[in-house]
Amino acid sequence: MSLTTSVKNSQIMNAPIKIFAGSKSEKLAAQIAKAAGLEVGNSSIVNFSDGEFEVAYEETVRGAHVFIVQSTVPPADNLMELLMMIDAAKRASAYKVCAVMPYFGFARQDRKDRPRVAIGAKLVANLLMAAGVDRVMTMDLHADQIQGFFDIPVDHLYGSSVILPYLKELNIENLVIASPDMGGSKRANAYAKYLNAGLAICHKRREKANVVGEMTAIGDVEGMNVVIVDDMIDTAGTIAKAANMLREKGALSVRAVASHAVLSGPANERIDESELSEVLFTDSIQLDGVSPKIKTLTIADIFAKTILNVYNNESISSNFII
Repeated sequence: MSLTTSVKNSQIMNAPIKIFAGSKSEKLAAQIAKAAGLEVGNSSIVNFSDGEFEVAYEETVRGAHVFIVQSTVPPADNLMELLMMIDAAKRASAYKVCAVMPYFGFARQDRKDRPRVAIGAKLVANLLMAAGVDRVMTMDLHADQIQGFFDIPVDHLYGSSVILPYLKELNIENLVIASPDMGGSKRANAYAKYLNAGLAICHKRREKANVVGEMTAIGDVEGMNVVIVDDMIDTAGTIAKAANMLREKGALSVRAVASHAVLSGPANERIDESELSEVLFTDSIQLDGVSPKIKTLTIADIFAKTILNVYNNESISSNFII
């Protein structure tokens, strides 16, 4: 073994693991650290009156394998905070830096869907790599191809790892899995196969961003209990309209499950006023003051196990269901 290889292997073996929290994911980071048998590291953020802020680590990260937990929603400030935490860790001589982004902001901007628009997801990937991140860990990207925007490893986890066991335990009779649009049909089909359920697809015509026009259902839902599956719920316009439409077509009950609870604008009111009996999310986004219909499942154990597997150079494929 050469001296260079020996030094490198020694560095890997002696690199401590440290988990830090961005300000938007403090609760989840604490749960992840606890599940991993660790504590959240000490960091601070100082806000200035002009809107600038400064991040700092209040403990050494030299030679450490640093995992920074931060969902980027709302995206602008929280993404900038994550970028600065990555930069600070690299400048403080961290051995490796991994951005743990349970919710990846700007993921809906994965392509040019009309002339003269930016591809926001690719720009975010470029920014993260420019800041010096060595690895990205995320969950349920709006578009799987975003993984290809990076030239570094991306661990793409799935909320189905906690959502599917919950649905299976409910033992719902006459179950139909529905997609709220054509784009989510692959996800809905995977859920339907796993749960041995029927499949329906809601076809919508969107008038403009966050505004849904006409909607209809493809598939039989009369006399069935329907679960609508999506990756995120933002203003809840689509999911509420789909639930109401499915009930009008004879569905006995309608639930919704999604990984990310963006819940902007009138989302909570729309959920309250809709035919939805329950809406299930993971805690990828920190929730406060939400509709009583909303329930959350924690993804802390999944991320903790994946972080430890990555740190120990072990396979992470056992963490996936679909």
